[in-house]
Amino acid sequence: MKLSMIGLGMMGLGMARNLLKAGHELDVFDLSGDACAAVQQAGATAHASAAEAAAGADLLLLMVASGPQCQAALFDSGAAAALSPGAVVLICSTIAPSDARAIAAQLAAMNLSLVDAPVSGGQVGANAGQLTIMASGADEAMDRVEPVLQAFAKKVHKLGSVAGLGSTYKVVHQLAAGVHLVAAAELMNLGVQAGCDAERLFDIVSTSAGNSWMFSDRVPRMLQEDPAATSTVDIFIKDLGLVLQTGQEAQASLPLAAAAFQMLVAARGLGHGRDDDSQVIQAYQALTSKD
Repeated sequence: MKLSMIGLGMMGLGMARNLLKAGHELDVFDLSGDACAAVQQAGATAHASAAEAAAGADLLLLMVASGPQCQAALFDSGAAAALSPGAVVLICSTIAPSDARAIAAQLAAMNLSLVDAPVSGGQVGANAGQLTIMASGADEAMDRVEPVLQAFAKKVHKLGSVAGLGSTYKVVHQLAAGVHLVAAAELMNLGVQAGCDAERLFDIVSTSAGNSWMFSDRVPRMLQEDPAATSTVDIFIKDLGLVLQTGQEAQASLPLAAAAFQMLVAARGLGHGRDDDSQVIQAYQALTSKD
């Protein structure tokens, strides 16, 4: 099976390295020459375009930032047309369920299959091969992607054959992740403003009932001066935007998601869009009286 991958960002690079460690041969493309060089050093073959990387592949993995980027790589850049007949496209990006359904229909018209399999676990999980995967697709296609998913998975949830169902579960999950992220920033800002020691506060909350995975993971970076980005403010704005879109389509009220979204937008307005998403705390600090 010839395996190709497009997208070597914060998570994609770790996923690619784990595929190589598992013994897969891998053809790759990314707009970043540095990312291509890094995975090439690990044994991959880098190409100059998406279509070149996908040429003749039996399975194409996409780990780009959004649904529109998936569509651009597949159809505008010619990657889908370059695949072998009957190939499977495996999308691990977080995209709108409607985008997944549209892509599945376009691929089906080309005799290609989609497995919609967004992942959770961040850069740390990608590097460690410990991602949670929410996958939907036809049984035959799911069987073909199973060895690839196992190279970077902690748990694979098989959610049926309906296109877009994997993305639906992931988008709903992102509501909790985004709200917990912003709640952590709000808590830390309140605590410091009220006179708590930040390190002591983190220690107490992270070992008490109010803890969450996002709190434990993000607060240490909130306390750093200029943390390296492992997931950006812009990415979470995109994800919570998908949450709100899904809520509108499902006619579900999402006041907490909407409030979290606005705080992330405020952080981007302060110039932190490309910074680590923990820097949503900067929006709270900007709104806090210094008197």
